[in-house]
Amino acid sequence: MQLNGSEIIIECLKEQGVDTVFGYPGGTILNLYDELYKHPEIRHILTSHEQGASHAADGYARATGKVGVCFATSGPGATNLVTGIATAYMDSVPLVAITANVSTTLLGKDSFQEVDIAGITMPVTKYSTIVKDINKLADTIRRAFSIAKSGRPGPVLVDVTKDVTAAVCEYRKVKPRVVRPVVDKITQDDLDRAAKMINKSVRPYIFVGGGAVKAEAEKEVRELAHKIQAPVCDSLMGKGVMPADDPLYMGMLGMHGTKGANLGVYACDLLIVLGSRFSDRDVGDTKNFARQAKILQIDVDPAEIDKNVPVQASVSGDLKVVLEYLLPRIEAKDIPEWLEEMAKKRKLTTDRVTGKKLTGPYIVKEIYRATEGKAVICTDVGQHQMWAAQYYRYTEPRTLLTSGGLGTMGYGLGAAIGAKCGCPDKIVINIAGDGCFRMNMQELATATRHDIPVIEVVVNNHVLGMVRQWQNLFYGQRYSHTTLRDKVDFIKVAEGLGAKTWKVKTPEEFKKAIREAIKANAPAFIDCEIDSDDKVFPMVPAGKANIEVFDEQDLKRRQKQ
Repeated sequence: MQLNGSEIIIECLKEQGVDTVFGYPGGTILNLYDELYKHPEIRHILTSHEQGASHAADGYARATGKVGVCFATSGPGATNLVTGIATAYMDSVPLVAITANVSTTLLGKDSFQEVDIAGITMPVTKYSTIVKDINKLADTIRRAFSIAKSGRPGPVLVDVTKDVTAAVCEYRKVKPRVVRPVVDKITQDDLDRAAKMINKSVRPYIFVGGGAVKAEAEKEVRELAHKIQAPVCDSLMGKGVMPADDPLYMGMLGMHGTKGANLGVYACDLLIVLGSRFSDRDVGDTKNFARQAKILQIDVDPAEIDKNVPVQASVSGDLKVVLEYLLPRIEAKDIPEWLEEMAKKRKLTTDRVTGKKLTGPYIVKEIYRATEGKAVICTDVGQHQMWAAQYYRYTEPRTLLTSGGLGTMGYGLGAAIGAKCGCPDKIVINIAGDGCFRMNMQELATATRHDIPVIEVVVNNHVLGMVRQWQNLFYGQRYSHTTLRDKVDFIKVAEGLGAKTWKVKTPEEFKKAIREAIKANAPAFIDCEIDSDDKVFPMVPAGKANIEVFDEQDLKRRQKQ
């Protein structure tokens, strides 16, 4: 049948099973929005800013495992997507961004709102392209979805000139290509070597990253851990793969990981790394990381093998498939001495929540209690993010949505909106700092406009908390431009944007507010006043070995010496 470019884009989205799009219209994308108007089966969420659209598409993808989709017009509309696209790229999130550009005859002439968005996003996408031929449009859109969700997932950008959105050509419906797990680089030699290392180990330790979430390999990871009696730590992106209530779970590894998780790296004889890229925030000093142990790395992306930390063995392929191949080759272990040693290390990290005053950790623990651990938790970036990772006990993957690689302030509220659209039956809460809330607070208007019942909890210490913590510990308490005490009234802002609001200063007030917000089932905002100098512990100094992890008590002892 003969369709114009805008009709083809919509039909391709329907082919891919897209039910929700996040975006913001403008001149060059008007043809596409005019066609979208005729298709109520595709829900469009009009965000307050294009960055909010890209974060919402990201949150939708992380929460559901589907490909997130966002639209933007040319020029500043397209460039406003870039931070969200880069956020998705760093955390391997499948996302398709569709932008419109000026007509083909106007390209390269500095036309109004013309920008080479395909070129701009090339370093932060798996693939980016501009479509200037209507006959190539349908195949390009289909290829975008295939690339976004295949292998190591990631964002793809398709830019379409305005004349192509109006031009007409023959369209034929095509079933989406089945994206199969990457197995072509899995070899018998690699599997045999990995199994041999695991079977010889007497102190095995597992480190789980975000790749295990993407591969939906939680069942296999848990089976492996219990079969070989290996304690398990995770990265920020790997939360929920190993349940926090499992006796083998050690907590998060890295700069603000638990003492037990960090010290375990230096006690094991084999570190099995599942779907992690060895981020600097996870491993600290790479030259001294797990120096006494052999390391086995399994990752879908062969580029990650030996990139940051040299390993003794590796298997490159889909993690779920690799573990399915490995498990029958692995012998069950009975190593009570090792488990007892690690149990002692687990107890080294103490719970700092007293309930005597309102603190970040108390807020997170109370959210956990109020939601019975079943919510989708989103965060922005900073101290609150680390508290959310430390004190909410995640038992399933895709329940902590946070910007790990790029560390994007302002990410969480848009992501929460996307997550709620994808998972309407789940409670979705964004935990933000006051500095982060300022970045994209306008997205509260998106939630109220569409009646999306997300809860925004702002941990308000009137400072850029994580930066201030570094200034306090490492910069002689010189608080250069990190104090946010001004005349902004968050409650008035949130009320003005249409949200239900609560202002709390005590544990009792927060306990009541979070339950009322959940019961309200409406866009909600809770402003939580905490002390400006509350800190995140434990901590590993930047660039130092994980074995140098310290907590508040260690710091006090050092200061007395």
